[in-house]
Amino acid sequence: MASYDCEEDEDGRNETPLERLDRNLQELLSELRIVVTGVQVLFAFLLVVPFNVGFVHIGPFQRGVYFVTLLFAALAAVCMLAPPAHHRILFRCDDKRNIVFAANRLMITGLGCLALAMCGSLLLVATKLFGVATGVLTVGLAAIFFLVIWFGLPLVRKAKLNSARASCAERTVEHRIAATELRVRRLP
Repeated sequence: MASYDCEEDEDGRNETPLERLDRNLQELLSELRIVVTGVQVLFAFLLVVPFNVGFVHIGPFQRGVYFVTLLFAALAAVCMLAPPAHHRILFRCDDKRNIVFAANRLMITGLGCLALAMCGSLLLVATKLFGVATGVLTVGLAAIFFLVIWFGLPLVRKAKLNSARASCAERTVEHRIAATELRVRRLP
């Protein structure tokens, strides 16, 4: 695990704020290309399910699960497809910082919706095959994995990095105060 170096600029790159935003936008768009395909496949699958012959034999609980799952898949698609729409509409408006930060929030929201849609899909299939108890247990375990792997681990890492940065900032301030006091003492 890499530690935070107080001497380096955030990630050690020598880039202007605009270059950093350009790089962040490219990284975000690359991530979107990967995720959007999965969202579209899940959404398309969910759209055709009601037209299958067996769908008429599911109960009200499964119909409710299906509908909520379909809504979460649609919301995931909306969130994941919004950043390119924002970028196109705000093209040449010199608002890249807002585009990058808004796109980041939309992607995180979209990932949350995707996790819920995937859990809903698992619930729908597991309850059809094995009953409600097994379905709920399956979704509970899947939800724990989503929470830990997609959100928990990066948030814990972020907290550690923020703590290290704050510690560096404190040491830098203390060092500057000490240097100033030393200069003041040396004055005649």
